Parts: sequence; C-alpha cells; structure tokens
Amino acid sequence: MSYKFIALLVFFLAGYSSMAQNDYLNAQAEVNEKIYTGGQNHEVEVYSQVTNNKKPKNVILFIVDGMSLPQMHAALTANKGKLFLENFKHMGFLKTHSADNYITDSAAGGTALSTGTKTYNGAIGVDVNKKKLTTILEEAENKGMATGLVSTSAITHATPASFIAHQESRNMYEEIAADFLKTDIDVFIGGGYKHFTERKDGRNLVEELKEKGYQVEQDMNSIKNIREGKLAGLTAAEHNGRMNERSDMLPAATSTAINILSNNKKGFFLMVEGSQIDWGAHAGSTIYVVEDMLDVDRAIGKALEFASKNKETLVIVTADHETGGMTILKGNYETGMVEGEFTTGGHTGLMVPIMAFGPGAQGFTGIMDNTDVPKNIRKVMQGN
Repeated sequence: MSYKFIALLVFFLAGYSSMAQNDYLNAQAEVNEKIYTGGQNHEVEVYSQVTNNKKPKNVILFIVDGMSLPQMHAALTANKGKLFLENFKHMGFLKTHSADNYITDSAAGGTALSTGTKTYNGAIGVDVNKKKLTTILEEAENKGMATGLVSTSAITHATPASFIAHQESRNMYEEIAADFLKTDIDVFIGGGYKHFTERKDGRNLVEELKEKGYQVEQDMNSIKNIREGKLAGLTAAEHNGRMNERSDMLPAATSTAINILSNNKKGFFLMVEGSQIDWGAHAGSTIYVVEDMLDVDRAIGKALEFASKNKETLVIVTADHETGGMTILKGNYETGMVEGEFTTGGHTGLMVPIMAFGPGAQGFTGIMDNTDVPKNIRKVMQGN
C-alpha cells in the first residue's frame, strides 16, 4: 500500500468524521413537519427575583442555538401560552455578525459570547489572527470558581468548544477534545465520546480523564446520581439524538451540573447549550424546533428554581444566531398547534434576544453586541 494512498485514506476518513458531525445541515423535513399539532405541555412556575446582594456569586449562561423571537413564540404557543422564559423581566437584543461575515456561524458566535472578541466563521477560541483568546470559563477557573459545560450536541461541537478550546477550525474535533485535558473544568456533559477514544493519535482521553480524577459516565441514569467530584458525562458517540431518543437529558444534565458546581464556595460558571433548535430550523421542521425549544425551557426552569432559592445566581438566556428565517403562519394557544415556515435552510442576520434573571440582570438590556455579553458578565461579577 503506497504512502500516497494511506495519506489519501486518512484525509478521507477525517473528512468523513467531520461530515458526520454536520449531517444535520443536510436534513430535510417532511411536509407534515411544518405543523406542530400540539402535545403534552409542561407546568410553569413563577419565581421571585429578590436578591441579597448586587454581585452574583454564580452565573448560568444558556445559549439556545438558532433561536430568535419566532422560535420562542412557537414554543410559547405550543406550551399553551406559558414558558419559564416569562420569568425574565430584564431583556434586550444582540447583534450577531462575525468578523468576516454578516451571517455568523456557531463557532464565531460562540467565541464572541465566550471571549468578547469578534472572529472569523469557524474559529474556536482564537482571534482573526488565530491567536488564543481567554474565555470567560477560563477566567472563572483561574479565580478558583467551579466550571461546567452541558450540551445536547457533542461536547466538542462549536458552541461548547468555544468556551474551552482554542483551534483554528471547528472541525478539529479530536484536537478540541484534547483541549479539555488542558483545563480543570469540573463538569461537562454532552455527546462526543468517540473524539476522546477513537483518535488518529492513538490517545485514549477517557483513560487520561480518569487519571485526572474524573468520573467518566455514558449513561444518564448514572450521571443523574452524581453529586460531587469531577464528572465527564459523554452521553453519545457523537451527537445526542432527538427528544424521542434522549428524553430529559438536558434538564437532568443541567440539574446535575448545578448540584455538583454549587459545592464550590467561591461560586461557579456554567454554560448550557440547547443545540438542536438550530438543527430543526436547518431542516425546516417546526416540530423539531418546538420540541427542542420546550426541552431547553424545562432546563431553564431547573436553573431558575435553583437561582430563586440561592439568590446569588445570575441566569442569562441568549442565542448565537437565528436559523431558518422562521415565521409563524398559524397558531392556537388552546390546542398548542403551531404552523411555521422557513425562508432559508441556513443562518440569518436577525438579532437574537437576551434575557437575564437575578443579581446583575440589569446589565443585559437594550440593543447590545454579542461581544458585550462576557464583558458585562465580568462587570456584574465585580459588582460594577
């Protein structure tokens, strides 16, 4: 077998892995997926926002990938007029363009939200010159705070990767996985197990994580019972499945992460991504969008429940970009029926909402740039 053939085979396999990670970009919804006919709605609590101080001890940042007002309102209609999102009284909008494009991708959008710096589409935690940027998660870690990431995608995918990794391309999944070993992150839960084990360099990062003291689990039933220590929850070989496959993975993972991270007396930073609203919009599926919006709303409910009792926790909900150019054609608050339509299979330049609850929430109102989010988190954490 020639050297050239081997090199070509390695290139092909690497490319195939990247394509497998991005299969959702080519998904096409069936005609009947344009209408969500209604389903079981979840009960929504109203939480008090009374705080004991001006400065938050903990920050929980939700990134709802692909969400803007249409996706929110579709979920509001589907849940018969109520969402946990209605607890947020401080709100505004974010401009989302990247350094090289009016339409951002999730890598540049995630890096802007994690570092406060615009970069090119595809960049993970690096600037336009491919120079490493410090993320807000890394800053929290340097202050002795506990840190965590949760995602319904692979944990090596663009948005979670942007908070912990530094690579010139979002498709460098194995390199991104290796970057986790360069940190002391306390909890991460998401898919991507194969990027830690089936690697070109022969490393078994799962064994290396165990050597660093991590509890490595793949089953959510086991993950849900962990209350302390370091946790690597790798819940799928690549991405987690749709709702009918993963069930309550996101709300449960959010609660688990909060339970573990809140043991740290210096506070914590947690980023939670609802990844698949974006995927549903890429596919043009109202059903997919609604199912995953309701899922992330339930996860937000878990964070609000904690924050309302703790009174030292700032909860922020935003998005990296809008996907699909979604609009709502019909709806019914009594039945939960929503009919949506999509103007594109890609991302758009629409502004996205930002909402905040808890101490420091007043710092997240009006029209802002996505780079203002980590900057304002820094300010409120310092009591400014």
